[in-house]
Amino acid sequence: MNVVDRFLQYVKFDTQSDELTNLTPSTPGQMIFAQHLEKELRNMGLENISLDDNGYLMATLPGNCGTKVPTVGFIAHLDTSPDMSGRHVTPRIIEAYDGADITLNAEKGIVLSPSQFPELSDYVGQSLIVTDGNTLLGADDKAGIAEIITAIDFLRTHPEIKHGDIRIAFNPDEEIGQGAHKFDVARFGADWAYTMDGGAIGELEFENFNAAVAHVTFTGRNVHPGYAKHKMINSLRVANQFAIMLPRWETPEHTEGYEGFYHLVGIEGTVEKTVMTYIIRDHDRDRFERRKKELEHLARKINNEFPGCVSLELKDQYYNMREKIEPVMHIIDTAKLAMERVGIVPKVQPIRGGTDGAQLSFKGLPCPNIFAGGLNFHGRFEFVPIPSMEKATEVIIEIAKLVAEK
Repeated sequence: MNVVDRFLQYVKFDTQSDELTNLTPSTPGQMIFAQHLEKELRNMGLENISLDDNGYLMATLPGNCGTKVPTVGFIAHLDTSPDMSGRHVTPRIIEAYDGADITLNAEKGIVLSPSQFPELSDYVGQSLIVTDGNTLLGADDKAGIAEIITAIDFLRTHPEIKHGDIRIAFNPDEEIGQGAHKFDVARFGADWAYTMDGGAIGELEFENFNAAVAHVTFTGRNVHPGYAKHKMINSLRVANQFAIMLPRWETPEHTEGYEGFYHLVGIEGTVEKTVMTYIIRDHDRDRFERRKKELEHLARKINNEFPGCVSLELKDQYYNMREKIEPVMHIIDTAKLAMERVGIVPKVQPIRGGTDGAQLSFKGLPCPNIFAGGLNFHGRFEFVPIPSMEKATEVIIEIAKLVAEK
């Protein structure tokens, strides 16, 4: 089975995660998918296969080079984003894309257009897999899973290619930030690993945001509006005052590259009580800490005007993996050389987000991120070029060869 056939099979599984269940995996579909993959890996004859109660699936392709070489791992996540439905995904292949608009759903007027998504122009002449406009596609990260298993199957059936032990793992709940929480690094047993969870072809990432979440609660005082003078405290209005005190241009829609931001992701309230949820992001650790202190400073200012009105809960989510990767930069050099060997120009860039690899790096498993090929993740306009998936598969094979050669 080739990488495309696997991918088209895998996207049929509904594995959308849900941060509200407080379960691992957070949804039953992820375990159903993991059980399907476990059966596939057993049929391939891999060793040390394990699927635990939390939905973490691991397996080994034993080495065949006769000498002791490092054990390298490849990891991808089972779940798809909660941002859009992943049920009844109906993918379609656009053969030899001509650069024009792609009608995803004529009835609903949903069109994937290069005027809105100019990156489409980079893939003219290539075959693309797109959605029907009703769901996301699931290339994040079922493309990564398909690439890993296809590469492992190729190595298994081509014993003339020498490699050391290769560990693979598929974990739940990456999309809700919990993919690495119960990942048993010691049991995985790799010297280092790569998550196959990046975007466009050539991406290689070992820097990500430092991340925190802030829940800001505003407690008001509700009084009949006709008699409210000097009595009412409208928590909605105070929350709005807090929001506009933050730097206007330091938001996702105004930042790029290494620029950090404050992002208001939710607000729910009444006159009596309002809760705002922010995520705070910055690649630089010092600036990250200053951003958190700025929220604390603004909360104090509001409380100075409205005593006891604001309470702030801050929680760090993950940190920039760069500090854990820099001591072992040979793993980045290996990935870059593997890409070059298969005709890809590496694009080393920071992740404007986070991956399981960031948390795994801080748990003792250095784990940079490699492209899986998909674009426009988490929505109906998601697509993946078939040649990008094929090249990602080749990169995995080349990394295995390089580790054995070195």
